[in-house]
Amino acid sequence: MKNFKFKINGSQYEIEILSVEGNMAEVSVNGSAYKVEIDKEMNITKTPKLVRPASVPSTDTPKVEEHKTIPASTSAEAKKILSPLPGVILEMHVHKGDKVSVGQKIAVLEAMKMENNIESDIEGTVLEIHANKGDSIMQGDVIIVLS
Repeated sequence: MKNFKFKINGSQYEIEILSVEGNMAEVSVNGSAYKVEIDKEMNITKTPKLVRPASVPSTDTPKVEEHKTIPASTSAEAKKILSPLPGVILEMHVHKGDKVSVGQKIAVLEAMKMENNIESDIEGTVLEIHANKGDSIMQGDVIIVLS
C-alpha cells in the first residue's frame, strides 16, 4: 500500500503499510509483520472512476448535396435547423410564423470566441423555436423547426 523509510537513533527501518481497516493496520517493519491499533479510525478515500462514453470526432467533410437540416421524425414536411457548433446564441433573427428563404440568416452563434451566422438551407415557415438569445447549445441541438 505505502512504503516509508525511517532512521531512528542511527537504526534504519523500512515500514510498509499492508492494509488498514477501521482503526487496525497491518504493517511490515524490516520484513516482520505487525498488527497496530491506531488512535483514531482512518477513512480511506477511493478515487471515483470517471466513465465517459467513447467520442468519435467528426472529421468527415460534408458532401456538396448534404444539408445541415434534416427532416423531423414527427412530420414528413417539417425540417429542423441544427446548431453546427456548440456555443451561445447571441441573436435570433426569426420569430414563430416568419417565412424563411434559403440563405437567410436565422441566428448568430458565438462559438470559440467568434460570431457565426447560422443560415437556412431550406425555405419554409417557422413552426417552433428551440433556442433563444443567451441560450447555451451543443452541436446538433435543434435551433428552429420549419414547415
